[in-house]
Amino acid sequence: MAAVVESSSDAQGDAGPVEAGGYRQELKRTLGSFQVFAISFAFISVAVGIFATFDEVLLTAGPVGIWLWIVVAVGQTLVALVVAQFAARIPLSGSSYQWASRLASPRVGWCFGWLTFCYLAIGVVAIDNALASQAFMPLAGIAPDEDTARLITLVVLLVQTVIAVASTRLVSLINTVAVGLELALVVVVAIALVIAVAVTGDGAAGNLTSRGVVEGAPDYFAVGGGLMLAMIMGLATLVGFDSAANLAEEAKDPFRTVPRAIVGSVVAAGVLGMLFLITLTLAIDDIPRISAAGSPVAAIMRDQLGPATERAVLVAITLAFFGAGIVVMVACSRLVFAMSRDGRFPAHRLMRRVNPRTRTPIPATVLVFALGVVLMVALPGAALLELITASTILPAITYGSTIVLYLTVRGRLGRKKGAFDLGRFELPVAVCALVWTLVALFVLVTPGEAFVSVVIVVGLLFLGGLFLTLMLRLDRQAMETEPGEADFLAD
Repeated sequence: MAAVVESSSDAQGDAGPVEAGGYRQELKRTLGSFQVFAISFAFISVAVGIFATFDEVLLTAGPVGIWLWIVVAVGQTLVALVVAQFAARIPLSGSSYQWASRLASPRVGWCFGWLTFCYLAIGVVAIDNALASQAFMPLAGIAPDEDTARLITLVVLLVQTVIAVASTRLVSLINTVAVGLELALVVVVAIALVIAVAVTGDGAAGNLTSRGVVEGAPDYFAVGGGLMLAMIMGLATLVGFDSAANLAEEAKDPFRTVPRAIVGSVVAAGVLGMLFLITLTLAIDDIPRISAAGSPVAAIMRDQLGPATERAVLVAITLAFFGAGIVVMVACSRLVFAMSRDGRFPAHRLMRRVNPRTRTPIPATVLVFALGVVLMVALPGAALLELITASTILPAITYGSTIVLYLTVRGRLGRKKGAFDLGRFELPVAVCALVWTLVALFVLVTPGEAFVSVVIVVGLLFLGGLFLTLMLRLDRQAMETEPGEADFLAD
């Protein structure tokens, strides 16, 4: 188990919370407040999420289903506030893994880490495969083809791996550019669509209350029916805001910047996403035709703003996908690194290594790439799709578990002066957040189509149990003791 050692001379006093946690400051602190915000915002990626799921809303709930985005945004903001409370107290790489390990037990923490690892590892593949099939191939004029999409996905994974191991600063620069383009895309396109509708008259305010092609559907208001399914757009998009916490050891002033990034990214994504959805819906001139389109967002752009604008949007969406993918890869590698330096991950002696020149965990990053290659090469299309769908359930389970943990241990949490703190509102916010996560889980697992996804999640949990049993046999001490100072969480 790691011991407290002196920080490297170039840590420049930033190693305090890392040393107190029982580690050496190996990762380089290069991320400022906006860069940390950009990490969480890029993971959420409003444009990417809406681009990928708007068609499902039109086909299940109709255009009126967009208003459920507000419900999800408010609920996820409550969750983010609770997550930020942990991030302000334990600014260590590994986020929920670290929080649960230190406040419950190493075994509980391992379970949190496993859930997060599964979600992030699958997420990298999901994002990059969507980049290939939904953005890059249409942009390049390549006909839809699963094998071609998989090949492009592998190339994208390789490029992201090279960048991720080369420099965290380079990842931050690319991500900042991608986030800037995405913010500009959402705002500029929203304004352009409003102007286009006003000038041409194509589109209608009535779209905002229309059920579209599912008007009169008998199961529209039923449990697991069309209206409820529209919530999945927000639930699949407004997640991953805790990714900034996975890079806490590379953030400057993490007690403040990381919590603010977590909450700020959800609020910004919620507001901008609603603005984008309203303008997109207003601009629909033929609901049945747009609902039947493979990519409704691109079709609306083409109708209202012309083919040139559609291509520009596809360029921006491609970059947004790339930025989101590389952020997920980096976050996953930091989680593997965090678990490995505690001796709690397979091949931990290799996975904990940090390159002294790049100050990045190269073996952990390569592992994420290797898993992506395996999923792309080994799984047939239907199985890959089911696995990706199942991954939307994992963050809801993790967030719900994190909130339960917070409600259980909040009395033991210290408070650092000047750090993010909800004060007297922490209990009502946490209770409301827990209620919301239960609602979100119900929405995700109730539909009949979710059965296979639920089975996959159960399978992943079972596999995690087998790994945990193996770790207990190989090194029980690592699973029972925690590094760091005894008063690490004291007031």
